[in-house]
Amino acid sequence: MNTAYHIPVLLKPSVDALVTNPNGVYVDVTFGGGGHSREILSRLGPQGKLYSFDKDQHAVQNATAINDDRFTLINHNFRYIKSFISQLEPEGVDGVLGDLGISSFQIDHNDRGFAHRADGPLDMRMDQQSGKTAAEILKKYSEKELLHVFNNYGEIKNAYKLVKTIKAYNGPLNTVDEFKQCIDICIPKGEPAKYLSQVFQALRIEVNQEMKDLQTLLLDSEHLIKAEGKLVLISYHSLEDRLVKNYLNSGNLDGKKQTDMYGWSSQPFDCKPSKAITPNDEELQLNKRSRSAKMRIGVRKS
Repeated sequence: MNTAYHIPVLLKPSVDALVTNPNGVYVDVTFGGGGHSREILSRLGPQGKLYSFDKDQHAVQNATAINDDRFTLINHNFRYIKSFISQLEPEGVDGVLGDLGISSFQIDHNDRGFAHRADGPLDMRMDQQSGKTAAEILKKYSEKELLHVFNNYGEIKNAYKLVKTIKAYNGPLNTVDEFKQCIDICIPKGEPAKYLSQVFQALRIEVNQEMKDLQTLLLDSEHLIKAEGKLVLISYHSLEDRLVKNYLNSGNLDGKKQTDMYGWSSQPFDCKPSKAITPNDEELQLNKRSRSAKMRIGVRKS
């Protein structure tokens, strides 16, 4: 396991929940360092299969170390899961796992611009071959668009002041340090790290369209997962967790339960257990980055 890349969070509980049929077909939508994928493969029998998705080229390089005929890496964004899996496994899969967010590797490598602690290019793209960088978004987005990003994805209390400051700035905004210099007057003196983390989270989510990807995954999951199959998702901030919780509890992204004219619910999954699972004390001591993790499990209804 490439723990230098990323320590897999809730490893045993997530795979325990996911793999119920050793000869089943499973999907890991976030390969990353391969920790969850390797653990899934260790539970599979000779007829089992695992498909893993990742668009990050560093993750793709990690996957080359897995020499297993039961394993297939799909070098694409998991928003395309339905297109790929419906063709590869037309009868459906037994479970889908997603460890959402970013890896320790991405946070710790300054050339990616994901973290505010060290200087580097203000990029933040998980797929560095496509899409707008964080720097381009800051320059090209209107005040209204930026306000939406910081309000909705970072829940920034002074988002209006932040956006006005960014748009009025005449200096370069190509690196982490340049951006921090630009918004210095907006950063609360009491908790600068928390504020910057929220700002960087908001930008990263917009750069990578993370919420839209998650919405697509949730809505497509009911068409891909067999009866009694599992949807296991690990999230790291309230925006993701709220979306997952809404979908599992209601069958839609708004969280509003709907029934047909006969009173039958359109909810495709049962949320079991009803509450999120969090890391235990031992895991929290070993991996501080797991402290915000919440795992929810959906069981596909018959």
